[in-house]
Amino acid sequence: MSTEHVLEHPPRGHARARIRESANKVPEVTVYFWIIKVLTTGMGETASDFLAKVLGNVPAVGLGGLAFVASLVLQFAVRRYVAWIYWTAIVMVSVFGTMAADVLHVGLGVPYTLSTPLFLVALAAVFALWYASERTLSIHSIRTRRREFFYWAAVLATFALGTAAGDLTATIGLGYLGSAVLFAAAICVPALAHRTRLLGAVTAFWTAYVITRPLGASLADWMAMSKRDGLGLGLGPVTLSWTVAIVGFVAFLALTRRDTEPAG
Repeated sequence: MSTEHVLEHPPRGHARARIRESANKVPEVTVYFWIIKVLTTGMGETASDFLAKVLGNVPAVGLGGLAFVASLVLQFAVRRYVAWIYWTAIVMVSVFGTMAADVLHVGLGVPYTLSTPLFLVALAAVFALWYASERTLSIHSIRTRRREFFYWAAVLATFALGTAAGDLTATIGLGYLGSAVLFAAAICVPALAHRTRLLGAVTAFWTAYVITRPLGASLADWMAMSKRDGLGLGLGPVTLSWTVAIVGFVAFLALTRRDTEPAG
């Protein structure tokens, strides 16, 4: 039986709930989604810097790339949303997306004033191709391999864009704490615009999704950096503490299933 047939002629009762639950490969957008999303962005930022410091830039990028590919292979292999698999992939995208932005700046000398608009153009291109192919950018319809590919391409582009944007604001005088405050205020804009019906759900979601990256990264950097620029807690401790928080929230969702589609 094809997916299209299932969607056009959904079964009733518990069987319908099971199929709906397996149809979409991403979680429901709840408060837990946004909490974990911010945590993964911060953890990815400090983990990337920590690995580069301990292993060196080239080995760190190589290791991050392998982990990134492996996590996506696992995500694509499963037939339904599985909390720990999905969020592992998000963490690996966060780490590798940070590395991609840092390679452009540190390795190739591309300034953030150039890399930020470049990643913005890349994200716009992904959205344009996605919409041209599927006529939707909704995350509630990630039911085919092609839509899943577009979804993860967009996620990777948002992480790279957010990394570059956060580093840009931090280096032009705002600092890490100032950047965190700026993006905390900025993320309220799409939320309020959607609530007042000035912005559609899909546009509001992806706008907020982009902003969570520099928000979380700025907070984590502020905690990890030296006391001249932050709290001076160190890259390792901040990475570890944020990882523990992520594991705790993901375990909670895996047990309660509060981020899956409701039955019925």
